[in-house]
Amino acid sequence: MVYGVSLIALTACEEPKVDAAVFERLQQCKDGPGMLADQCEANFNEARNQHAAVAPKYTSQEDCQADFGDGRCEQAPYKTTSGGSVFMPSMMGYMMGSFIGGRRSMTSQPLYRSAKSPNTFRTADNRSAGSSTGRTLVAKSATSRPSFKNTTRSRGGFGSFGRRFGSAAT
Repeated sequence: MVYGVSLIALTACEEPKVDAAVFERLQQCKDGPGMLADQCEANFNEARNQHAAVAPKYTSQEDCQADFGDGRCEQAPYKTTSGGSVFMPSMMGYMMGSFIGGRRSMTSQPLYRSAKSPNTFRTADNRSAGSSTGRTLVAKSATSRPSFKNTTRSRGGFGSFGRRFGSAAT
């Protein structure tokens, strides 16, 4: 009987899931059933516009690649206050959420993939958005607007040390 109670307790603690849509590319969204092309474009552009502000930031490309993998990092469109380069992971997809109650007003955000779990989409705040594309269920916390990153660290990110990542240079 203790086993049954433990299973119920674990189920009760699980975070609620909400309806969202995850895409690697804009065309995937446009080709999806029930998706409107203008809505897909608006949400993709919203995620792309957030990308430089919310993505994890690194002072070296090597540190970024250690967390996100070779060829998965890019130079940020700005420098540190001392003039140094800033590196961030490439946007690997975007999430539109939420479709709850048939609402069509959705928040959108960029998604990333870490080197440790390259098949799982992660938000800029390192929350899992799952591995499937199209309409899917994600933890409610994953659909919250990512926070602005205002500092750069040499190691910060989803990385092998399990730290929450650093933030963007201003």
